[in-house]
Amino acid sequence: MLIKPSASIRQHYNEIADLCKASGEPVYLTKNGEGDLVVMDIEAFSRREKMLRLREELLAVQEDRLAGHAGVTPDELDNKLDRIINEVQHGKNASL
Repeated sequence: MLIKPSASIRQHYNEIADLCKASGEPVYLTKNGEGDLVVMDIEAFSRREKMLRLREELLAVQEDRLAGHAGVTPDELDNKLDRIINEVQHGKNASL
C-alpha cells in the first residue's frame, strides 16, 4: 500500500502520477494522519471497474443457478468466460 500526505499531491503531482502508472496500484493520501483520498492511474481504474462488473455478472449467474433457473453447459460457460476475459483484457465491454 502506497501512502503519501495530501500536501504531496500539490507539491509532487508528476512524481505521484508516475508512481501510480509504474505500480498500477492506488496511492492513498492522508490529511492530518487520517485517510483522505485515493489516487490511481486511469488504466488501473478501468481494469478494476471491468473486473468488478465481471464479478457482479458472475454472481448474478450463480444466484440464478441456485434459484433453479436453467443454466448452460460447461462448454458454453467456458466459451462465454473466455470471450469475457478476452474482452476485459482488450478493453471492450464484456457481458454474459
